[in-house]
Amino acid sequence: MKKQLLFAFSLLLLVSVTFAQPGGINPDAAYVKEQYTKYEYQVPMRDGKKLFTSVYVPKDQSKKYPFMMDRTCYSVAPYGTDKYKGSLGPSPSFLHDGYIFVYQDVRGRWMSEGIYEEMTPEKEVHKTNNDVDEGTDTYDTIDWLLKNVPNNNGKVGVWGISYPGFYTTTALLSRHPALVAASPQAPIADLWRDDGWHNGAFFLVANFGFYPGFTNRQDDKPTQRRGGRFDPGTNDGYDFFMKMGPMKNTNDKYYKDPIRLWNEMMDHPNYDQHWKDRNVLSHLHDIKTAVLVTGGWYDAEDLYGAINTYKTLVKENANTPIYFTMGPWVHGGWARGAGDHLGDVDFGGPTGPHYRDDIEFKFFSHYLKGTDMNIAKVNAFETGVNKWNEYKSWPPKEVEDRQLYLLPGGKLSFAAPAAGKDSYDEYVSDPNNPVPFLNHKSMDMDREYMTADQRFLADRKDVLSYTTDVLANDVTIAGNIWANLKVSTTGTDADFVVKILDVYPDTASNNKFTGKDVKMAGYQQMVRSEPMRGKYRNSIEKPEPFTPGKVTPVNWELQDVLHTFKKGHKIMVQVQSTWFPLIDRNPQTFVDIMKCDSTAFKKATQRIYTSKTNPSFLKVRVVQ
Repeated sequence: MKKQLLFAFSLLLLVSVTFAQPGGINPDAAYVKEQYTKYEYQVPMRDGKKLFTSVYVPKDQSKKYPFMMDRTCYSVAPYGTDKYKGSLGPSPSFLHDGYIFVYQDVRGRWMSEGIYEEMTPEKEVHKTNNDVDEGTDTYDTIDWLLKNVPNNNGKVGVWGISYPGFYTTTALLSRHPALVAASPQAPIADLWRDDGWHNGAFFLVANFGFYPGFTNRQDDKPTQRRGGRFDPGTNDGYDFFMKMGPMKNTNDKYYKDPIRLWNEMMDHPNYDQHWKDRNVLSHLHDIKTAVLVTGGWYDAEDLYGAINTYKTLVKENANTPIYFTMGPWVHGGWARGAGDHLGDVDFGGPTGPHYRDDIEFKFFSHYLKGTDMNIAKVNAFETGVNKWNEYKSWPPKEVEDRQLYLLPGGKLSFAAPAAGKDSYDEYVSDPNNPVPFLNHKSMDMDREYMTADQRFLADRKDVLSYTTDVLANDVTIAGNIWANLKVSTTGTDADFVVKILDVYPDTASNNKFTGKDVKMAGYQQMVRSEPMRGKYRNSIEKPEPFTPGKVTPVNWELQDVLHTFKKGHKIMVQVQSTWFPLIDRNPQTFVDIMKCDSTAFKKATQRIYTSKTNPSFLKVRVVQ
């Protein structure tokens, strides 16, 4: 789910502007009106509720067509049978190839009846007609379409990005025999882990501005009314959130408690039953539908969702065709534009068209229309060297687990620390002077932060850096990364953030995307980063305090990468305890962070141990 309001509604405009010609003319818009007839229906569900559904049917009725369906909480606008979308389907290739396109407002959103639940809990058993969820709603919709829309070929495909990616995943749980192909793209899989909290650290700037605009209704009354945009009155997120104070002030100062979905987040900071019910991964078994899971290495919202949806489907459905594509994209970046860079980092050419034409279109065409297909089970873009790789599985089997050690003196090495005294590095973490995650003012979770140059933090005493010698050979890592730190703190709670950086040589040249006043020589490109809220180090369900001064292991996953650190580069690891306002501030005292006041915020001294007795390291998978 996209936590930036502008992106949520840009999906509605995507088909109107993405493929426009110079001069603002969109040739697809005219084609849609010429070649398709639009219908609107209120499709009945088994419990009597009706879901608003737009259906675009080819005017050429000389042959039968498969369905392509997108279920969304972001509106199927425009409403009215005389008002058409500017394009249809995942890309123009679908529009011109001929499908019956279906768009549906999910239960409780926009023009559909019912009460909306964020990531509706799925039920394993449906004993009565009142036992409904997104799986049953999809089943009932497909059944209705097959019986009521003429000239269909009896086959259905579903796709969606972000929240609609989640609805695509839940479509699999309908287990309807006519659903033969589905592509969850950047899907939410576990709301606590995807968009809300990363290992217990709350993603503040991504969530805060989203809910006012997202919450256009909290009742059973269909409406086309949009939510209201929150105006912070500034573009300086760092300053705004510092002045806001502790998390409880989001309601005390701004929301005034009316937003149910926001309050659910504030009332459930731990991974309790509320969030367990919203983890769709546990339901992904007995799937017969062919699946193409798609994600981006630089998806700041739902990287976890894409990777773990794929891994779970493969694990639980050994005989089902499961495909996986990961490119150098931000959230939804494969669906539009070239995908040729992010911020200052050049990916060597367009990557989006390859996915849209050679993978996505061919996948659906094969399963819905019977055309030939020659797609590898895994297509993954290798950043650093900018090339596509094909694998039979992910992560690839040709890897070796290795440990990258943090050593005394700011060194980083695959060699373990030598015997000696119990060495450590320390810094004072002050929640009232947190480390910024951007080097410029913004009220958003600017997606470029995931590849951004980290040299702007060079003078921060509360950021530790560990660097390898210049690499004599390329080092390629593929798969997930685990941080294994030995730490101590003078507080009773603490966050730890680990960032892996690719340090360019001093001879590196600028590229055509390099920003003004930026030099790629010595650039410190972030490759992967993740926070860990220390009180969840042993259990995300039952937080526990640190014992001040006690050496304590803190381990967490930094998620998957496919990246080559080239010969002549260096690998750097940075460790810090604040990352603001990307994540909220940890008071560094053991309290309910969503409800505490400003008196709970205390400075603390953090130690990162670097000795043989207490080693700190990253576990990485190195390609052989």
